[in-house]
Amino acid sequence: MHLCARLAPLAAFVALNLIAACATPPPASDPEAVAEFKETNDPLEPANRVFYAINDGIDVVVLRPLALAYRHVVPQVVRDHAHNVLANLGEPVATADDMLSGKPRRAGDSLMRFLINSTVGVVGVFDVATGWGYPDHDTDAGIAFALWGIPPGPYLYLPILGPSNPRDAVGFGVDRLLDPNTWIGGEPAKDVGYGRLGLGAIDTRERLLDQLDKVKAEALDPYATLRSLARQHRQSQIDDARNDNRATPPAWSPAASKP
Repeated sequence: MHLCARLAPLAAFVALNLIAACATPPPASDPEAVAEFKETNDPLEPANRVFYAINDGIDVVVLRPLALAYRHVVPQVVRDHAHNVLANLGEPVATADDMLSGKPRRAGDSLMRFLINSTVGVVGVFDVATGWGYPDHDTDAGIAFALWGIPPGPYLYLPILGPSNPRDAVGFGVDRLLDPNTWIGGEPAKDVGYGRLGLGAIDTRERLLDQLDKVKAEALDPYATLRSLARQHRQSQIDDARNDNRATPPAWSPAASKP
């Protein structure tokens, strides 16, 4: 499928939400409602809850059972190696995102991670780079946009993708454009792309099994709880990137031992 065709539904959804985001806030005569409106920044909550319910239904019927089967059938060490391969495939995009973030040292570390793990780490099966002084870090185009000062906009719960906002939704599209696999033609590239997408979804869901089960079991309103947790996690990623001005040499470098 052509790239534009794949991104068109997401772009249309984001555009509609941006237009609808101008929903009228509660009247000033109700200060509590106004404060809650500003805190949640979720003017599309009715629509968001519909998409949450749809996603939750898909999760209950498909994703969670697959994740449980994956956990019980595939040994932990194999799951870790699969996760390493998926992470390594994302390093070229991470390098570009770090440059967009104005973090050249982080970009250099992402590039070194890809080169080391693709060779010494056997196409990413083993995360050798971390032990060599190039640890993994969170980065994406949405984080870069945040560091540029672009506000997130209203909360969005996107079909399939889950918690997001207009800034991060656009960032998701940018990352797809930056991904080399998007531009490589031929059936082998398509097969790799589909396999990566499927395994990535199962890998992510398996890693969130315990946390999501706990939220659904204990939260009075899982939607609101997940909204809060997603925002906190996202802000933590942005703060980590903003404050990461790494300048120390890798652990193996002679310069690292100098006072």
